[in-house]
Amino acid sequence: MLGIEYPVIMAPMFLVSTPKMIVAALNSGITAAMPAMNYRTANELDEALKFIKSQTNKPFGVNIIVNKSNIRYKDQLDVCIKNKVAFIITSLGNPKEVIARGKEAGVKVFCDVTDLNFAQKVEQLGADAIIAVSSHAGGHAGQFSPKELITTIKEHCKIPVISAGGVVTNAQFQDKLNYGADGVTVGTAFIASNECDVCKEYKDAIVKYKAKDIVSTEKLSGSKLTVINTPYVQKIGTEANVLEKFLNRNKRLRKYVKMLMVINSMKKLQKAAFSTTYQTVWCAGPSIEDINEIRSVNDIVERIVKNEISRGARPCTST
Repeated sequence: MLGIEYPVIMAPMFLVSTPKMIVAALNSGITAAMPAMNYRTANELDEALKFIKSQTNKPFGVNIIVNKSNIRYKDQLDVCIKNKVAFIITSLGNPKEVIARGKEAGVKVFCDVTDLNFAQKVEQLGADAIIAVSSHAGGHAGQFSPKELITTIKEHCKIPVISAGGVVTNAQFQDKLNYGADGVTVGTAFIASNECDVCKEYKDAIVKYKAKDIVSTEKLSGSKLTVINTPYVQKIGTEANVLEKFLNRNKRLRKYVKMLMVINSMKKLQKAAFSTTYQTVWCAGPSIEDINEIRSVNDIVERIVKNEISRGARPCTST
């Protein structure tokens, strides 16, 4: 579909994904996407897309949050269509408009889903592919295991299914393909890369902590988000308090509460990602279990797509 060497997308990661990482991924034979939310204005997003295009002609994409909490959604979509990115990944909302405009402009649209119901809805709307967000994903994870989610969607949907969550090694990559996935998205592994600009402490945490240290919190965006269970996360807790739950359920106030929570969480995540702070909140998925060192983007890709018997991965059985 995209003309790439390997069926892998470097996942869009809030504050983490940069044009430099995107270019490194494209040069490694995979594709990549970055969140539109990483940029405060449409002009900044436009400049970033133009920079990537000046470095390579290989396909890449942008992630757009399409629910009401993203007040810049329309402008972001306009910029992506104008620059004719190869694909747009939609998250947390109704992708109908993105799909319609994508088809007009020749831009493919992949939609994040967490269950069969949403997978069937986006297929009916005309999505080009489904991104099956499993319980192994980092950030806003799903509730089903990769195997259960992939096999269920493949049984009922005809468009390609891309697995999100739980890939660091070649064996894990092959497992997702054997379940029926047409490709995978990989996020957490690339945080621990030389090309990533987050602070050393964040990268070291990706290496140091393990799957048992990943928890799901409602304290940041109002939706469950997987983070490393740092002392600060333990201190503030992971459950929304009574007032937060009430405001999130109030139909009149919910939109504004979500917006305020997102803005507040963005500030916390930005501080933690780029500087040492006692308010340490680092997003990651349980795949940190298999991340043991900081590598180049190319080396991370090689570990995923090529058999590594010396590391205990089983022989590659699919291409």
